[in-house]
Amino acid sequence: MDNNNVFSLIYPEAKSVVISGDIHGDFNELVFKLCIQYQMTDTLLVVAGDCGFGFEKKEYYEQMLKRNAKRLNEANNWIVFVRGNHDNPAYFDGITFKHKRMMCAPDYTVLQACNHTILCVGGGISIDRKVRMEAWDKKKAKHGFDSNPNDGIPRAYYWSDEIPIYDKKKMDAIRSTYNVDTVITHTAPSYCELQTKDGLTRWAADDSTLMTDIQAERATMDQLLKRLQADHHPVSHWYYGHFHQSWHSSIDGILYRMLDIKELCMVY
Repeated sequence: MDNNNVFSLIYPEAKSVVISGDIHGDFNELVFKLCIQYQMTDTLLVVAGDCGFGFEKKEYYEQMLKRNAKRLNEANNWIVFVRGNHDNPAYFDGITFKHKRMMCAPDYTVLQACNHTILCVGGGISIDRKVRMEAWDKKKAKHGFDSNPNDGIPRAYYWSDEIPIYDKKKMDAIRSTYNVDTVITHTAPSYCELQTKDGLTRWAADDSTLMTDIQAERATMDQLLKRLQADHHPVSHWYYGHFHQSWHSSIDGILYRMLDIKELCMVY
């Protein structure tokens, strides 16, 4: 539902909230873990980006949902996807992939569950973006892909509008309506891990603006944090993926937690 220009989702039946790190298209495994392996019920699961939307045709994701709907219904679980850099932003408009049990959340979606208010902001920089663009161009040339498919969502390996955006208007609307206590993003503020530049230099050698763009990505998260603090939101937890490692630390009263690929973390 869109309230005061803020997209919000309320889960009154949820009894717990779980966050997942990047899943890179392994949707079936995620549902299996949630419903069968860990036998969770009445649970809202939020994937912190790099879900894997956009590499296949839209029909593929609808079929994936149909395959998993029975398990999700029986366990009374819900999955919300936050946009990563390896996701086509077209799916994250609140309309394109919106179902009772699975939903791609627009940036600045507010989730309400278990007496908590959770802000979700997606986006990040692909360090391998140049390679991805080249690989897709080769694949298109080889297979002669139609750039404008019937469902209106072209497939790709990379999306130029992948970056996180600081949205002042959305933050104004959130301030007047909500008290945010938990933040879920794909990337993280600049003083959170990962700090090391090892590995980045290799990619930056062929991509002259990569380092600058990565700094800007993290600065956007800093800006988001400053705004949350200025508006006196009672933020106590911040979860993110993107860096494919585990880490957690309490900084200035906020517990930051980086989740590895497919790592699950019970939040509430």
